[in-house]
Amino acid sequence: MDVVGWIVIVVLFIVGMAGAVYPVLPGALAIYFAFFVYGWFFSFSSYRPLFWIIQTLIVVALFVADYAVNAWGVKRFGGSRLSAILSTVGIIIGPFVIPAFGLILGPFIGAVLGELIGKAPLDRAIKVGFGSVLGLFTSTVMKVILQLAMIIVFLIWVLHR
Repeated sequence: MDVVGWIVIVVLFIVGMAGAVYPVLPGALAIYFAFFVYGWFFSFSSYRPLFWIIQTLIVVALFVADYAVNAWGVKRFGGSRLSAILSTVGIIIGPFVIPAFGLILGPFIGAVLGELIGKAPLDRAIKVGFGSVLGLFTSTVMKVILQLAMIIVFLIWVLHR
């Protein structure tokens, strides 16, 4: 039964890390859920309140920063609120509409459309579109780092105790 528990935990970690790149997957929540799987299969006694505080703060930081960094990319390049919203919509639906390149083209097209709807010139709209892609890449790097931190804290916590 121990092997099954660890397989489920590892699969959740993989899904979580894939979620850093593919926003439709649950990302940090899959990793957080893996901590409960460990408790159910093995024991919750390894965890202390400090563990849950650290992990919850990382998850909250991930959610807040994810939206803030994407919006920062659009705003940094002069984009409007509508561009930030449509860029986020593009991140979500882009991979479904354009499977191979939708993750990059979705936010770009969303930001450009937001600017064009707002009557911005095409060159400015394209600049904002590139800002949305920069925000996406920055956000992805940040998510990978913080989610790896979650996994490392978990491994240190359960293997050290």
